[in-house]
Amino acid sequence: MFELDLRSREPIYQQLVNKFKTLIINQVLATDEKLPSVRTLAQQLTINPNTIQKAYRELEVQGYIYSIKGKGSFVAPIIEQENQATLTTLKEELKKLLSEAIFLGLTKQEVIKMIDQIIVEVEGGEK
Repeated sequence: MFELDLRSREPIYQQLVNKFKTLIINQVLATDEKLPSVRTLAQQLTINPNTIQKAYRELEVQGYIYSIKGKGSFVAPIIEQENQATLTTLKEELKKLLSEAIFLGLTKQEVIKMIDQIIVEVEGGEK
């Protein structure tokens, strides 16, 4: 399904959370799609099941997945209203960061190039 960087400073559970969020946001995983069981995914990735469970709990807290006792974990529907509030907050934060970057001397072309690189990385491409 995806690869983890075991040498990264980022915790494995956080890498899992980020990977699943990317898959859900990019609609690779559809609404109500069943996620692999904790045991199955732990065997596939050869990591501790508790790590998978921690990632699933975090995704559930953030609203990306939901669990049904005895059935498993599923992708939660994307709720537009919640997304709009989050997008508004992100736009405000991005505006502050871009203003600071420009103040520190980055040109418009450098900012655009950085954004393009980030998009490629998030979508799983090469740097």
